[in-house]
Amino acid sequence: MSAEAQAEPEVTIPEIGQPYGGGFFSGITRDPETGKRYLNITAGAEHELVGAWGEYGVKIKGADSFTNGRANTEAMAAAGSELAQQVLALRIGGRDDWAIPARDQQEPQYRHFKPTAEANWQYGRSGDNTNSEPVGLLHTEESPAQTMLAAFQEGGAEAFRPRAYWSSTQRSANYAFSMGFDDGYQGTNGKNFELRVRPVRSELLQ
Repeated sequence: MSAEAQAEPEVTIPEIGQPYGGGFFSGITRDPETGKRYLNITAGAEHELVGAWGEYGVKIKGADSFTNGRANTEAMAAAGSELAQQVLALRIGGRDDWAIPARDQQEPQYRHFKPTAEANWQYGRSGDNTNSEPVGLLHTEESPAQTMLAAFQEGGAEAFRPRAYWSSTQRSANYAFSMGFDDGYQGTNGKNFELRVRPVRSELLQ
């Protein structure tokens, strides 16, 4: 058999926003430890949930990954997070491996699906994402721009609300990372705050 015949078939990567895997393709992240690349799929707006991240003052072992939302969410659920348990119970499009996105899975959601035309937050590390492909850059006032995908623009059927959403990445015993989908502010909120969640799932990119 020729070397060409033995070669792995080339994977066709979906277009951003294309229906795929029970949701919409929202970008690629890379595991910083293994180097493996993953397709991230964002659930539709009808599957958003609202709740507290967890108990304020309690640090959860295993919920610190910036790229593995599933591992974070499982750790949160095991520690008693009702929000995490609700996400793990989801079955969408025949898939049941949904999770609260880790910080660097969440950033491409804003980058590609920004609902508003507001100026972006330009302080701290908002937009910085070394684990995405391509790498995420610090926000400028104009970049990222409002998405060109009509369904994800403010008022559209799949649009994120212009407010804060949880990531599953823990910052400390008191705080977890979150992101504002009005201006892209990436910071933290107290774990007892009730914020929105847009679930994701991941598929290994061969």
